Amino acid sequence: MTQNLNVPHAGHPHRHDTVLYLSGVSVSFDGFKALNNLSLVIERGELRCVIGPNGAGKTTMMDVITGKTRPDRGEIFFDGATDLTKLTEPEIAHAGIGRKFQRPSVFENHTVFENLELALKTDKSVWRSLLAVLDAAQSERIAETLALINLTAQAHRPAGLLSHGQKQWLEIGMLLMQEPKLLLVDEPVAGMTEEETERTAELLKTLAGTHTIVVVEHDMKFVSQIAHKITVLHEGSVLAEGPMEKIQADERVIEVYLGR
Repeated sequence: MTQNLNVPHAGHPHRHDTVLYLSGVSVSFDGFKALNNLSLVIERGELRCVIGPNGAGKTTMMDVITGKTRPDRGEIFFDGATDLTKLTEPEIAHAGIGRKFQRPSVFENHTVFENLELALKTDKSVWRSLLAVLDAAQSERIAETLALINLTAQAHRPAGLLSHGQKQWLEIGMLLMQEPKLLLVDEPVAGMTEEETERTAELLKTLAGTHTIVVVEHDMKFVSQIAHKITVLHEGSVLAEGPMEKIQADERVIEVYLGR
């Protein structure tokens, strides 16, 4: 069925103008519908927050975008023309989608600088990467990324000695080294101090525009700091969408998620 590919939802841009386009995506696990006819459009340079109660389908949505889970039906297009349902996980990552999980995974015995060096978009093995001499452009990119993630002073410190928040920033930096067009970020501020949370908000706002970012998060104070547009998932589909004021005033959202 291809006749609807270029028919956007009301008020939405055409698929070809978007970074991410999901239409009618459904996923079932043992009869449980994790995603139920989910449709979502993310435009270039957008910073979108996705919220919703546990079991709403947030993780499954991330899984189908990155190829970890195959949808039973529906369309998923990236960057206008790339059909993600036809690609493997590594192919999707290579196409320009980076995903950051809730728990940071960095090379703890390597320095912050070496972690970024290892993450450079390269086909070399880990050890060959570390032995290879960086060219000027690569060194400059690492220096720029260190400044962006606020870890210049920690460059030669083992990553294992960083605070929880700093490890999260380092992992975002490692994703950035791979030059993704779309960043999927899962609960970035869980376990962070208030200061780290504020710095994370600033980092994500700085990245938006140059990058397209989708953040799944429970911390509503943090969401209000960064979001221009929020998507609320419930029972595997979109319950509501819009700016924070609209979401906070939506009776259905209050009932299923925000509470009184």
